[in-house]
Amino acid sequence: MTARPANAHQARLLRLLRDDGPNSRAQLGDRVDLSRSKLAVEVERLLETGLVVADGLAASRGGRRSHNIRLAPALRFLGVDIGATSIDVAVTNAELEVLGHINQPMDVREGPVAVFEQVLSMAAKLKASGLAEGFDGAGIGVPGPVRFPEGVPVAPPIMPGWDGFPVREALSQDLGCPVMVDNDVNLMAMGEQHAGVARTVGDFLCVKIGTGIGCGIVVGGEVYRGTTGSAGDIGHIQAVPDGRPCACGNRGCLEAHFSGAALARDAEEAARQGLSQELAARLETAGSLSAVDVAAAAVAGDATALDLIREGGNRTGQVIAGLVSFFNPGLVVIGGGVTGLGHTLLAAIRTQVYRQSLPLATGNLPIVLGELGPTAGVIGAARLISDHLFSPA
Repeated sequence: MTARPANAHQARLLRLLRDDGPNSRAQLGDRVDLSRSKLAVEVERLLETGLVVADGLAASRGGRRSHNIRLAPALRFLGVDIGATSIDVAVTNAELEVLGHINQPMDVREGPVAVFEQVLSMAAKLKASGLAEGFDGAGIGVPGPVRFPEGVPVAPPIMPGWDGFPVREALSQDLGCPVMVDNDVNLMAMGEQHAGVARTVGDFLCVKIGTGIGCGIVVGGEVYRGTTGSAGDIGHIQAVPDGRPCACGNRGCLEAHFSGAALARDAEEAARQGLSQELAARLETAGSLSAVDVAAAAVAGDATALDLIREGGNRTGQVIAGLVSFFNPGLVVIGGGVTGLGHTLLAAIRTQVYRQSLPLATGNLPIVLGELGPTAGVIGAARLISDHLFSPA
């Protein structure tokens, strides 16, 4: 993809076609503040770039029928969501529909070189399957703070060896296309906004509970990243005064007391102390426990597993209650790997938020699980790069 929109009007048209699918000129005219003649000029210019194509006749609205316009069907975006313990890679079309998706385990602590070798291998596999001849752009999510304009991770607590690594520059050279990089939870929020539970909400919080904990903040339909890109790092808000040491160097952080890693550690300790036969049996079989084991034990009715989930949900809910009182969002979305804990977790979070925040903030506040699961991040990554490419050069 070499062409870019020449002005804000063309960028607006491209994003409308991405978000709403093929539209007639008349329908586009209803959505943008342009005269019929000016709209015709901008559409013709976009057709000349090859970014959009004619797509048959539109339904009649009386009088002469107009042609539908759609984004070029050959456009392909690569979405990459790098987690602490796995990588998701997907190919989408220009409307951000996932055409192919691969997930593989990978420890982010192995460093950027090893991780990106895996990413490039997975991207090559998707290309070889015939889904894409090449990529017009790629969005990358990483599980740590990112200095957004440069696409560089900054002192990420769970990513040793990544501080200052030029992710955007390195992958752009390897993939041969433009690349944008962001924090993984921001991309989850963008994915849920584009195709998930937050489609109709302009102001919302998206909390990701996985190996770490983060929060995507969407204000007026746009992700808010803060001055340096670290907005939403709620895993390092103190939840327990003088509590456990955290990877960030502080004590009592929410992430140190409830995240995938913390939950697994607490479950193993409970199993060794003989507090749960179910967890002890799983520990003996596997040699270690994960949040998935805690979820399975809870489903089997194990009281200790249920208590661990409720305690973690209560602590998370206390932090979210503070965010709700401060931000007054229209929706709170809970996502990430630990959401396999399901409605026990959700109920504990809701109880704390509704109990601690003012009624004006919570009277009509849905707190829900995300709809998209592991595809939220890759859709958000594709959305990130398309936002960049569908902006005036």
